[in-house]
Amino acid sequence: MFHRFANPARFSRIASAVLPWSAAITVILFAAGIWFALFASPADYQQGQTVRIMYVHVPSAWMAMACYTFIAVMSVIALVWKHPLADIAAKAAAPLGAAFTIIVLVTGSLWGKPTWGTWWVWDARLTSVLVLFFLYLGHIALTHAFDNPQRGARAAAVLALVGFVNIPIIKFSVDWWNTLHQPASLTRLDTPAIDSSMLTPLLLMAFAFMLYFVTMLLVRMRADLNAARTRALRLSAAERATAS
Repeated sequence: MFHRFANPARFSRIASAVLPWSAAITVILFAAGIWFALFASPADYQQGQTVRIMYVHVPSAWMAMACYTFIAVMSVIALVWKHPLADIAAKAAAPLGAAFTIIVLVTGSLWGKPTWGTWWVWDARLTSVLVLFFLYLGHIALTHAFDNPQRGARAAAVLALVGFVNIPIIKFSVDWWNTLHQPASLTRLDTPAIDSSMLTPLLLMAFAFMLYFVTMLLVRMRADLNAARTRALRLSAAERATAS
């Protein structure tokens, strides 16, 4: 099962079958999530209407960490098992993760100004998320830094594994240090510390962000595979022309 998707042609066929469904469900979830976030959920008694930023900020934060975790897993698969699609998956996921991280930082600043009275503080959570953004940029840069794509992918994979130590720091920073962020609300052992009227749009947006990542990952992987196939055909044609 692990190597069934190693064939690019088989992967492309599977992606072509999955993409219409994932794209359609993504649109539906975003529409439902935005409606619940704007019209069906109440304003917070302390934060007022600014609490609605949560429905973008929190899911994007989850996806920023999930994308990097995905890249780290793909890096292990590429380095250990030499799976031909693992490097392509990591390369395709890195810009998506960087985009999610930018959304986290921007919406966090917009949320922090009316809530904390400042756009930015150098606490553990904010600083570690900023480091995560630079890790994404480093991964993207290393992927394209070498003439040999395999060397670039290998260097980027090593960086992804070294940088993965930042993920638990982001996750547990609010527990390990005194930060402005509140502790976890959804992963408590008893019950989530958030009302269902706010939990519903939050989860809808979270699933929408997740399926958006899956959809765009498949699109980008197919594009990379098609580009590689085009380069191979051009190289083969050039070699035949030279030989003749």
